[in-house]
Amino acid sequence: MPKLEVVALQTDTWGQLRAAAQDTARAEPLLASQINAVVLSHGDLAAALSYQIARKLADAELPAMSVREVCLEAYAADPSMVTAAEADLRAVAERDPAIKTLLQPFLYFKGFQALQGHRVAHWLWTRGREALAFHFQSRMSELFQVDIHPAARLGSGLFLDHGTGIVIGETAVVGDEVSMLHNVTLGGTGAERGDRHPKIGRGVLLGAGAKVLGNIVVGDYAKVASGSVVLKPVPAGCTVAGVPARLVNCPTGAAPARTMDHTLADIVYDFVI
Repeated sequence: MPKLEVVALQTDTWGQLRAAAQDTARAEPLLASQINAVVLSHGDLAAALSYQIARKLADAELPAMSVREVCLEAYAADPSMVTAAEADLRAVAERDPAIKTLLQPFLYFKGFQALQGHRVAHWLWTRGREALAFHFQSRMSELFQVDIHPAARLGSGLFLDHGTGIVIGETAVVGDEVSMLHNVTLGGTGAERGDRHPKIGRGVLLGAGAKVLGNIVVGDYAKVASGSVVLKPVPAGCTVAGVPARLVNCPTGAAPARTMDHTLADIVYDFVI
C-alpha cells in the first residue's frame, strides 16, 4: 500500500481513519468486531479516542465507562486535545515509514496511545484532580512503559517512536513537532526542587537513549544523537552527541524531527557545550 498522503491527512484525519478501519475489517474478519467497537461505531474522533483510551486504561479500580466519561468531559472542555491527537496521527504518518494506514498507530502504537492518555491526565492535573491524574499516569506506565508526569506540558504533532522507556519529568516542557525515540529521558540531575526539568523546543529530534537532564533549554530544531547525555543548553538548530554531549554541527538541518535524520557530521567540535 502506498505511503499516506500528508496533504489529505490534514483535511480529513477522521475520514482516513474510518476508511482504513473499513478496509481492515473486510480484509481480516477476526478483527472486525474490535474495529467496529473502537472506530466504526463512533461518529467522530473524540468518541473513538475516548473509547480506545478507556479500553486500554481501565482496571478493576476504575472501569472503562468511568475512564471514558472522564475523557469525554476533558474533550468537551478543551477541544484542542482532539486537535492535538489529529496532529499526532499526522506526525506518525509523516515520519514512520513502517505504517500503512492511520489505523495502526490508533490501535497499536503505544507511543501514540500514551500521548493521548497523558493529555487527559494533564487536563485532570490542571483542574486539581491530582489523584486521578496520577492513576492515569500509573496505568500508562504499567501498560506502555512510558512514564510521563501529568504536570508535564507537551505540544502537538509529537511522535514517540516505539515509546518503550520514555520518561518525562514533572516540570518538563516539550514543544510542537518533536520526535523522540525509545529510552529518552527528560529528567532532573538529582534531588532539586521546583523547576528542574528540560525545556525542549519546537521540531527537536531526540535519538534513542538520549538523556537530557536539568532545567536546560534544547533550542528549536536541534538534534540530540542517540545515547547522548545533555547537561547544558543546546543552541537552536545545532546537533549534539556524546557523553557529555558536544556540539557536532550547526546548523543541523531545517526540520530534523520531521526528516528523522539521525546521521552526524564527520567533524566534531572540540569543546563541550
